[in-house]
Amino acid sequence: MAAQGSKKVIYAALAGNSLIAITKFTAATFTGSSAMFSEAIHSSVDTGNQALLLYGMRRAERPSDARHPFGYSKEIYFWAFVVAILIFAVGAGVSFYEGVEKTLHPHPVSDVYINYLVLCAAILFEGAAWYIAFKEFKRGVGRRSMLRALLHSKDPSIFTVLLEDTAAMLGLIVALIGIFLADYLNMPVLDGVASMTIGVVLALAAVVLAYETKGLLIGESADEDIVAAIRTKLGGIKEITGINEILTMHMGPADVLVNISIDFANTVTADQIEGTISELESQIKADHTEIKRIFIEIQSRQGHARNLQAAEPEQLKE
Repeated sequence: MAAQGSKKVIYAALAGNSLIAITKFTAATFTGSSAMFSEAIHSSVDTGNQALLLYGMRRAERPSDARHPFGYSKEIYFWAFVVAILIFAVGAGVSFYEGVEKTLHPHPVSDVYINYLVLCAAILFEGAAWYIAFKEFKRGVGRRSMLRALLHSKDPSIFTVLLEDTAAMLGLIVALIGIFLADYLNMPVLDGVASMTIGVVLALAAVVLAYETKGLLIGESADEDIVAAIRTKLGGIKEITGINEILTMHMGPADVLVNISIDFANTVTADQIEGTISELESQIKADHTEIKRIFIEIQSRQGHARNLQAAEPEQLKE
C-alpha cells in the first residue's frame, strides 16, 4: 500500500514536470529569459529524477538471491542519492552558470507576459503535485513534527519528490520576482541574479537530499516506537531473564532487519526456548509488517558483556 502511494506521488510529479518543462523551454526560447531557462532545466532534471526513482523502486522489488540474500530493497536509496547528485550537478550547476552569463552579458527580456503566464500556470501545477506529495508524506508523520518526520523518513521516493517540489515552488517564485523586477526597473541583470538564486535553492535542496539518503545507504535503525514495542514484548515473556541487545536496520522503506540478543532462565529447556523463539518471531512480524527478517541470539548477560569488551579494542584500532 505504501509503495502504491509512493508511485502515485512520483507519477503525478512526472506528468506535471514533463508538461511544465516543455512549456518553460518554449517560453525561454521566445523571451530570452535566463531565469525561465533555468526553470526549464530545473523541470527537466526533476522529470529525469522521477523516472530514476521509479526505476529504483522497480529494481528494489526484486526477490533475494544467493548473491544478495537480504534482497535489493536498498536500490531505492542508491537511486535517490543519484537524484541528489543530478540536482546539484545539472540543475544547480546549469542554473548558476546561466545566471552568471546573463549577469555578465545582460539583455532585455522580450514578451515578458508570456513568462508571467507560464510561471503562474507552473505554480498551479507544481502546487498540485506538491500537495499530493505532502498529503502522502503526512500520512506517515504520526505524532512527530513535519521537520522531525522528514529527517527520520525511510522512504526517499516520497520525501525526494516533496523536497523537489518545494524547491520548484521557491524557484518559480524567485523567477517571477526576478523577471518582473528586470522588466519594471529595466535592469536585465536582475534576470541573471534570479537564475543564480534558483541555482542556490537547488544546491541547498540537493545537499539536504544527499545527507538524508547517505544515512539510509549506510544503514539507519527502525523507528524508536518499533524498538520500544519489541522490548516491551520481550519483557513480558517470563522465560526471558535479560535483554542484551536489540539492533535494527532499514534495508528498504518497508524492509526492516532485526537482531536480538536475549538471556533465558537456566531452568528453561531447549524445546521451550525453540517454541518461545518461534512464537516471538511470528508475533513481532504480525505486529510490524515492515519487519521481514529476525535473528535471535541466545546469550548470557555475562557472555554478551565479555564479547562487547573484546570488540572494543578492535574498534579502537580501526
